[in-house]
Amino acid sequence: MGGASASASSGAGADERPKEDGGKQGGQLAAAAGAQPPAAAGKKRGRTAGDKEQNRLKRLLRNRVSAQQARERKKAYLTELEAKAKDLEVRNAELEQRVSTLQNENNTLRQILKNTTAHASKRSSGGGGGKGGDGGKKHHFAKS
Repeated sequence: MGGASASASSGAGADERPKEDGGKQGGQLAAAAGAQPPAAAGKKRGRTAGDKEQNRLKRLLRNRVSAQQARERKKAYLTELEAKAKDLEVRNAELEQRVSTLQNENNTLRQILKNTTAHASKRSSGGGGGKGGDGGKKHHFAKS
């Protein structure tokens, strides 16, 4: 509050300067007595002690409202992130289950293919002469 009276006194001296007969002394006396600047100067400057306090209270209220809104936005954002994380966990579990199923199916098909080629090679080697062209195919299937 000490700064407010200092700025008011310097403002009063500046407003009184153009007067010819003792304007500076009148302004200094008014400032020393703690008087408010004239109404015209008050509106021009726009800052009385009451106005300053009112503006401060308005600013504090705006700040509180803004802080509350920020907390609400943060809470909504976190809720959204938690829901998204839960959905992704469910999706991940589904995909892991699908991968496991496909791996089992792949292994089963590999085993069936292995057994089929083993039976085919027994037939071709045990049945007719050894001059058939199936030898290359048999070897190719056995590698897979």
